[in-house]
Formats: sequence, structure tokens, C-alpha cells
Amino acid sequence: MVGPIRPQFVLFGSSIVQFSFSHQGWGAILTDLYACKADILLRGYAGWNSRCALQVLDKVFPKDATVQPSLVIVYFGGNDSVEPHPSGLSAHVPLPEYVENMRKIAIHLKSLSQKTRIIFLTAPAVNEAHIAEVFGNSLGRSNESCRKYSDACVQLCQELGVKVIDLWKALQQRDDWLTACFTDGIHLSCEGSEIVIKEILKVIKEADWEPNLHWRSLPTEFPEISPCIFVDPEGSMAIKVSQMDFEWQTQWH
Repeated sequence: MVGPIRPQFVLFGSSIVQFSFSHQGWGAILTDLYACKADILLRGYAGWNSRCALQVLDKVFPKDATVQPSLVIVYFGGNDSVEPHPSGLSAHVPLPEYVENMRKIAIHLKSLSQKTRIIFLTAPAVNEAHIAEVFGNSLGRSNESCRKYSDACVQLCQELGVKVIDLWKALQQRDDWLTACFTDGIHLSCEGSEIVIKEILKVIKEADWEPNLHWRSLPTEFPEISPCIFVDPEGSMAIKVSQMDFEWQTQWH
């Protein structure tokens, strides 16, 4: 354990999470923004569905852990929504089972501590033609099926009082979403990740959580040690490096 202990944000999900540091992804942006403020922990497993998540839930989030996460961002649904295969080998999970699996995940996370906050990300939209072009077939994925699983996740979160981001709708707010938001029709490009991070930061900023977990609100570690950069030659106006917003961060206020 490296100290001092910071707030922990855990990203838990399938490939949308595992690959969130690729292509200037949303996980990488979070880590940059929360540097010196919180630790971003990646628990992403490509190909997983909500059934897989339940098998390791107690191991990834043990109830007896000394430190519990301040925020957990959960994504499952895209793989659950694929069409079933006669062999039974696909990642498909029937919609009612998916909803109950996500319910169990939410209940478990809520039980970790009174300070553990949760955001669910729904199944995002997909570009079926792009998937077929890259993989040779649709892989059993359809935008309509993603919509159904996304809607079900939103409804569940409203029932449980869990914050939720409807990625199916969010990605399609861009007129050029079909060509701009994906690397392969499924996984997110940097443009797609920018939409995700904007939605995440909006939820965090507007939530009535105490403490507020927005990156501008959390304290910076060891601010008193940070050296100063003097703005004018006389040194009458000084700004510590720890207080600066760098150019690439200013868009995420």
C-alpha cells in the first residue's frame, strides 16, 4: 500500500472499461484530472457480462476491506445484449436476468460503506456496419438490442436511486456518431470517450454527495510542498504548481 491513502475510484466492467486507457480514453482522462487527488483503479475484463461480474464481486469489492472506494463506476450490458447462440457459448444474458444481476451488483456496492458512491453506465450504441466490416460479421450485436438493455438499466437505477448515464442516447447526440465514436463499431474512440467523460463529470459535479467528488473540489495532496511559479518579474504575484490548471484540463471544468 502506497500512502497516504487517497479516495479510490474503481472502474468496474468489461472491455469498455478495460480499454478506457486506450485512444485517449475516458479512464486515462479521469486519471489525469484526479492526479494528486484520487487513485483510479481499473478493474476491466474484456468479454465479460453481468454473470461474470457476480462471480468475482466479493473478491473485487470485499466487504471487510480496510479502505472502501469513494466511487465505483460500473459498466456491463453490451456483451449481455448480444444475440444468443445455439451453442450457448455467446456472452448473451437474457434481459430479466441482466436486470437482476445489475440489481445485485448495486446492492452489494451500496453495502460497502455509507460513503461509497455509484454510477452505472448503460450499454452504448453500436455501429453495426462498422462491426461487420472489422470482424466479418455482426458478432450478434445490434443497436436495437443495446437500446433495450440500456433502457432497462436506466429504469433499474431510477428504482434503486443509483446515478446512471445513458450511453446509448449520449453517444448519438453527435450527428456523426456512427463514424466518430468508435474504433471498430463497438469500442470507443477518443471522441466517444470525450462524451463519456463529460457525462461522468457532469453527474459528479451535480450530485449532492458529501464530500463533493468533482476533481476541482477534492483537495490536492501535499499542496504546501508545491513550489511557486512567479507570474511577474518582481515576484509579487505567485501561483503554486499544485494550484494550476493546465491547458488540456480546462475543458473539463
